[in-house]
Amino acid sequence: MYRFLLTPRWWGINVFVLLAIPFCVFMGSWQLSRFEARVDDHRDAKAQAESARTDPARPLAELLPVDKATSGRQATATGRYGEQLLVPGRELAGKNGFYVLTLLRVDGGRALPVVRGWLPGRADAAKAPAPPAGEVTVTGALQASEQPGDDGVSARGGLPAGQTAAISAASLVNLVPDDLYDAWITLDTAGPGMTAVPAKAAAGTGLDLKAFQNLGYTGEWFVFAGFVVFMWFRLLRREAESARDARLGILPEEPAAAGAPVAAGSPDRAQDEASTPVR
Repeated sequence: MYRFLLTPRWWGINVFVLLAIPFCVFMGSWQLSRFEARVDDHRDAKAQAESARTDPARPLAELLPVDKATSGRQATATGRYGEQLLVPGRELAGKNGFYVLTLLRVDGGRALPVVRGWLPGRADAAKAPAPPAGEVTVTGALQASEQPGDDGVSARGGLPAGQTAAISAASLVNLVPDDLYDAWITLDTAGPGMTAVPAKAAAGTGLDLKAFQNLGYTGEWFVFAGFVVFMWFRLLRREAESARDARLGILPEEPAAAGAPVAAGSPDRAQDEASTPVR
């Protein structure tokens, strides 16, 4: 009854099914592992943020370069404030405003971008308080350079002089003459009249849309695997029923072709003749 499984057509179907199911299961498992990794990173980032509040601040040089392990850690640096810039279009507590970003020139001549605080409204240099004069020691959460397109980071250009869309060495290199660190810190205690900017979690550690996309793809791949199995059984059943009907001589009647002559004595011809009016 199932000898048709040995035909070339069914050999091709069976090989496809045997390859498709493991592939779908593998891809679904891989997407699930990606989601689980993001969940673990999110959990680790939350634990790191909690410990960062109580851990003592460490010198900046000990925490560079910034990665998932050092992002958000308390860093300290000593130097003199230099040029000040504004970062427009930043929200805090549901309100639109801007960051006050000041470069701290540390020993060796390099400059560290420092977010001294946040102010509401449109970016206006007149609203931003001047940085302290003389040598200062700052303490804040270490952050990796921003990338345009990240959460809250604009990719637009053409900003007025003294403003930058992203806090990164790549964005600031054309605005200031200093040699910049590829990192920045946000102060724990904001300057006069400003609000402290909370530290952000390291990139790729949050349960964002990409994480739930991985979970959605997991379900899709497993559904594909189930669909392949379903279609294989459906084709098998239909083929088996056709083979059984052929063996029993039960074959579906083929409809007569349009315009084909009807044999004499057939019921159809007798019906046609009966319906023909006599003249």
